[in-house]
Amino acid sequence: MHSDLLKRFLNYLAVEKGLSRNTLESYERDLRKYFSFLESKGPDDITQQDVLDFLTRLSEEGMAAPSSARCISAVRGFHKYLLTDNLTTNDPTINVDSPHGWTRLPKTLSSSDVETLLNQPDLKTTLGIRDKAMLEVLYASGLRVSELVGLRLQDANLERGFVIIVGKGSKERAVPLGEVASARLKEYLDRARPLLLKGQACDAVFVSSRRRQLTRQMFWERIKHYVRKAGITRNVSPHTLRHSFATHLLDNGADLRAVQAMLGHSDISTTQIYTQVSRERLKRIHEKYHPRG
Repeated sequence: MHSDLLKRFLNYLAVEKGLSRNTLESYERDLRKYFSFLESKGPDDITQQDVLDFLTRLSEEGMAAPSSARCISAVRGFHKYLLTDNLTTNDPTINVDSPHGWTRLPKTLSSSDVETLLNQPDLKTTLGIRDKAMLEVLYASGLRVSELVGLRLQDANLERGFVIIVGKGSKERAVPLGEVASARLKEYLDRARPLLLKGQACDAVFVSSRRRQLTRQMFWERIKHYVRKAGITRNVSPHTLRHSFATHLLDNGADLRAVQAMLGHSDISTTQIYTQVSRERLKRIHEKYHPRG
């Protein structure tokens, strides 16, 4: 029964809410974990205590607060859907609060580390020109890696220096690129991309030597390569550059609402975590340099 209800719920999210494939997969993973915990209980039999016990289980398994909050959000959405569609008269999540706070702050790189990383691609090679453009665009815009590899030619307006992104929930936003990223992207489009495609048609901006859209996994591997080359010993992912983008903007006085718009966050509380990163950095500086630190 759970499986049938899950299919109906995911179809509702796809058709009515327009959620992306990645988000739908995330919902499905979280809800399958929930159903496994409940075993054979039907929707009308699930109690608030069951939901609280599920939260406890997530905590015992070491799941971080943001992941637990996402999981409970999926559970809450599922029960709300059942209620709205008259598939149950019971919503056990009404008075259940989401886990608060982050167990870990987002990992970021210093400005100097970012500069070192961005300078690693070899601009004498076709792939180096492509990778340089990708890294510069990622750091200049704070895109999610799925948004970066999903860029289409019609999404990039180099004359005005921005890209159009269709993010979570099919929400569209315009994100500035800045002069450096725009110049590197133009160089890639003019010089490297035609050599990679070898005459084959493709509307993806970033393509592989196999003449098709670069995948997230391929780009992940390229970043790991350049991190090693740069001598950066900490763990760095494409998302680290997104975190660094937001933190560095706020460090330099950017307005929180503007950063929220560029990141594509629907809730400003999601963006506010980066102000905490900045506060932690200032605290470390104070402790290091203040005579009474």
